[in-house]
Amino acid sequence: MTDLYPAADDREVLREAAARHTTAVREVEAFLRRLPEVPDPADLTEYANLITREEQTRADRQAAATTAGLLIPSLGSE
Repeated sequence: MTDLYPAADDREVLREAAARHTTAVREVEAFLRRLPEVPDPADLTEYANLITREEQTRADRQAAATTAGLLIPSLGSE
């Protein structure tokens, strides 16, 4: 029997991870645009949650890139 929905290849997984990261970054930007001049504790909590999600989606994107063979040398100076 033929599989009607073949498993996503590594490039598709990477594209999906990049899209999730883009969404997370845009959510941080939207939050910062509506942030009041004096943030309250709820604002700080929301920001922490958004940043945590952004960092996790970035790590997921990087892991997918590595799996797809996109390895880059360190960008830091030696």
